[in-house]
Amino acid sequence: NFTYCPATGLAVGKENSEFAGWVFPFPGVFLTEEFISEDEESEIVGLMDQDDWKPSQSGRKKQDYGPKVNFKKQRLKAGSFIGLPSFSKKIVAQMKDYSVLDGFLPVEQCNLDYMPERGSAIDPHFDDWWLWGERLVSLNLLSKTVLSMSCDSEDSIQLFPIFSKEKGELSPFGGLAQTSACENSSKQRISCTSSPRLVPSKEVTVAIHLPRRSLVVLYGDARYRWKHAIYRKHIEHRRICVTFRELSAEFSTGGKHEELGKELLGIALSFQGRPV
Repeated sequence: NFTYCPATGLAVGKENSEFAGWVFPFPGVFLTEEFISEDEESEIVGLMDQDDWKPSQSGRKKQDYGPKVNFKKQRLKAGSFIGLPSFSKKIVAQMKDYSVLDGFLPVEQCNLDYMPERGSAIDPHFDDWWLWGERLVSLNLLSKTVLSMSCDSEDSIQLFPIFSKEKGELSPFGGLAQTSACENSSKQRISCTSSPRLVPSKEVTVAIHLPRRSLVVLYGDARYRWKHAIYRKHIEHRRICVTFRELSAEFSTGGKHEELGKELLGIALSFQGRPV
């Protein structure tokens, strides 16, 4: 019932819903379009398809490049992991152009193949945070989709009324705006009530639209408070998701398992890997 707006960082109530005309801040999402070119996409998918895709859950297929992990017992070893694939070296280097990915060193890559004929989907979930660090980075290939965010928290979300300028920009009222609704009234279409409102978090879902060849980063609240999912109705054509994960603090400098983390990063960033 809300749609994420990358330009403002706000979740915007959908038209013709009870939340039309309302917004709330939705931190922890970075989205950039056209992260790679069509030629690069074609080359990457061609290289992936030279390797086997293993059956996965909910109609997906996968290719894993990462250490052997038992999340329940919290055990970890390199196993047959010999690095991320060679084609990812350029992708990882390109991430350095974005401040949100400053210092991002991926230790694991998971390729997931979605097809509408297989009913491919993934249920709402959190990625593990014992091993994986704050930033989850995903490259969306071959077709557009929607990342659906939901929250199981018992708390409430404060919604703010909005106005829309001629350029289509959104700006919330209340403490989030510098300009009052009364100023420049000739340039604004008022679509609001007079004060914020509270709604239970469980009643709110946020759609993050992922264009083809876009890169999305989840961190902060979007990583730890909101579950993410891909529903069957949002898989219209073949779609490949390439997700990169970094190590948690426990496996990073100064952490309990710093040495193991260094070993795994050394393997990952050799970029000599095949799917494990």
